[in-house]
Amino acid sequence: MAPSRGGESMGIDIGLLREQCGRTLERTHLENLGERFEAKVRDNYIQAEQGRRLIVVSDRVSAFDVILGTLPFKGQVLNQLAAFWFEQTRSLAPNHLLEVPDPNVSVVRECRVLPVEFVFRAYLTGSSNTSIWRAYERGDREYCGHRLPDGMREHERLAEPLLTPTTKAELGAHDELTSRAALIESGTISEELYDRAEALGRRIFDAGAKRTSQQGLILVDTKYEMGLSPDGELLLVDEVHTPDSSRYWWSHGYERAMSEGVAPEALDKEYIRRWLVEHGYRGEGPAPALPDDVRCEASRRYIEAFETITGAAFEPDTDEPVARIERNLARFFRPRA
Repeated sequence: MAPSRGGESMGIDIGLLREQCGRTLERTHLENLGERFEAKVRDNYIQAEQGRRLIVVSDRVSAFDVILGTLPFKGQVLNQLAAFWFEQTRSLAPNHLLEVPDPNVSVVRECRVLPVEFVFRAYLTGSSNTSIWRAYERGDREYCGHRLPDGMREHERLAEPLLTPTTKAELGAHDELTSRAALIESGTISEELYDRAEALGRRIFDAGAKRTSQQGLILVDTKYEMGLSPDGELLLVDEVHTPDSSRYWWSHGYERAMSEGVAPEALDKEYIRRWLVEHGYRGEGPAPALPDDVRCEASRRYIEAFETITGAAFEPDTDEPVARIERNLARFFRPRA
């Protein structure tokens, strides 16, 4: 697959990316930092007595709900871009972010995460077997409780962004498509709380689409996670509008791509998904290993997304990550017994 032509990075050295392939942050085991549990990308350390959680964003990359390996500097990009969006949207919705003491680490308010992923889709697209496009291609005209009109084309804009929720699967399992009605009927979430979360998500999606359109990007779809604080406040949690949670296209080439019947040029994790599909993988069985040139190109796109969205140069920290994290988090460690 050819590199992106949408824009040039502000200065990331491809040679540096290749060097970093051998010293990525795969996972952490930080003793005396708190109760640890591992998600697809994030290592979480819960300090319940302080009402906070320390989230270490690793360089792990996943697609089709399968962990594939690591990408150089990915964790730094995700953590810092999420922090950017949390600050940009704080006036629209409260969130859990307290501080960012390390390029790979966020300190957040501890809360009860809702058992639903709130996925907003503005275009008829996607490469996974559960995507809205694959369902439409199979002839389905109802998707997560929404009726879809006949005669639409792949990558076409929907009449309005649709909330297409999924369940939250355990690590290693696949999230399942669902609907508002099914979630409420099953007792997974109350009608009142679902509607509050939908309203919050729409505010953030609209703000993200507006901001990224000004930067020459289309926010195609995204997923949000939300939680309740101990006093019942609904909070935006996890990450916001990162290349992991969101699909981006370059806006300047969209109309041409549609007229030529090709996929719009993407600036997100879709590059890896498409590489996997080209190699016959859609999430079932062992995944093929990612070559270093694919890892570096994916990393370059993550960095390009960061720089395009924020308007600032990405400044990679090349220190050995675990030692640096331990140093920067020294005040959060509990005294040894």
